[in-house]
Amino acid sequence: MASITACSTNLPERATRRLRRWLLLLPFLLAPLLAWAAEIEVVNPQIVYGEDGYALSADFRFELRPRLEEAVARGVVLTFVVDFEMTRERWYWFDEKVAARSQTTSLSYHALTRQYRLSSGGLHQSFATLGEALAVLSRLRNWPISDGGDLSLRPGETYQAALRMRLDINQLPRPFQISALGNRDWNLVSDWKTWTVSLPVPTEAP
Repeated sequence: MASITACSTNLPERATRRLRRWLLLLPFLLAPLLAWAAEIEVVNPQIVYGEDGYALSADFRFELRPRLEEAVARGVVLTFVVDFEMTRERWYWFDEKVAARSQTTSLSYHALTRQYRLSSGGLHQSFATLGEALAVLSRLRNWPISDGGDLSLRPGETYQAALRMRLDINQLPRPFQISALGNRDWNLVSDWKTWTVSLPVPTEAP
């Protein structure tokens, strides 16, 4: 009489082996993403109180890769965006966002005048060299994040602030947008720089 023996499979053991293989591969899968991150470094962000309310200053350390320099020299406009957020912690609910600002600055080159230009809103600055333009672009000074009548920001209270800078590839001409996807040469962005800030109390004029 023929007999049939059931073949049992240890499913938990097989799952464990597969998990181990994925964990071994994980660093290799994430390496390209990690290498592309933080191409811009946010340095020394500070919030002070001025005549018109609270203002933010910070520095950004970065360099344009040769491909980006070449694109600018050929007339492609590079659009940089600075994003800022500030939240107040709440134990009973999600954190409250009390401030959010974005500033856009365009970097371009004009062949007729042989000058580089930075444009933000209605303000324009011209420079003889790319290095001079990048030096100004990398410095954020006295950027208003509130006005004097903003009651959502309370002097002396503690908040969580976050700041970043990025090249907005969505503002590039369509052919360059396609080339920029997944291309490290066009990846220019910082991580969110987060810090705890206690808003300074305004000093009264004498």
